[in-house]
Amino acid sequence: MRHLIEHGYDTYVLKIDWRPFGLEWLDLSITKVTVNMWIAAALIFILFRVLSKKQAGGNISGRYLNFLEPFVIYVRSQMVYPVMGESNGRRYLPFFLTQFFFVLICNLLGLIPVPHFGVGAIQFPGLATATANMGVCAALSGITLMAILGMGMIEQGPLKFWKSLIPSGIPAPLIPLLFPIEVIGIFIKCFALTIRLFANMTAGHIVIFTFIGMIFIFHSVLVAPVSIAFALFIYMLELFVAFLQAFIFTLLSILFINMAIHPEH
Repeated sequence: MRHLIEHGYDTYVLKIDWRPFGLEWLDLSITKVTVNMWIAAALIFILFRVLSKKQAGGNISGRYLNFLEPFVIYVRSQMVYPVMGESNGRRYLPFFLTQFFFVLICNLLGLIPVPHFGVGAIQFPGLATATANMGVCAALSGITLMAILGMGMIEQGPLKFWKSLIPSGIPAPLIPLLFPIEVIGIFIKCFALTIRLFANMTAGHIVIFTFIGMIFIFHSVLVAPVSIAFALFIYMLELFVAFLQAFIFTLLSILFINMAIHPEH
């Protein structure tokens, strides 16, 4: 049975009453945030699939490569290699490039005004900024958390990884107190990633809505020029924030993962 419903900020594209394993809280509905992530993933696959073919064929010139190359080189040479070194950086570079471009494209897609339209039972309510959804930000940070724990234990070994959380020279009586704090600190780092991305991507939208809403609050078209001018200014600022937050999220992930695989640094 299919029916359309509204659900606050995130709108269901097609509501399917499917609760896997009988879990009422597990709602696998397709929302506009879901569509945003699908489009971002598809764009990443298509763009870099074409780019890899161009490089394999020796044809690496043109506007297409000139657009993508600065971003790839910047992430590699200015973010990953300076922190992790070229040897380790080359191994983990695909992960960080995927993370950077996924966050960036999700941020940018949310700034594209797409009108509501529908075909039959399927209604497409436009795009939403996936990274302005707490669940999406938590999932992205969760991936970083799994990378911290997984890569740390793979590189160091499980026992050495957990042992490295305690700085050398700490008196033995303090270890039972300090160890839980260090473990909690790993989760706090990823929680901070979630809140930072969510808050920054939500704040700009709220400010834009506030300026537009002033037209209806004052019931006067005289307010419209000022409201729209400020809304456009915030919108342009949002373009900068979209790139900035992708950079910050990826850089912090690089730092946290590098601390896990090289605790002495």
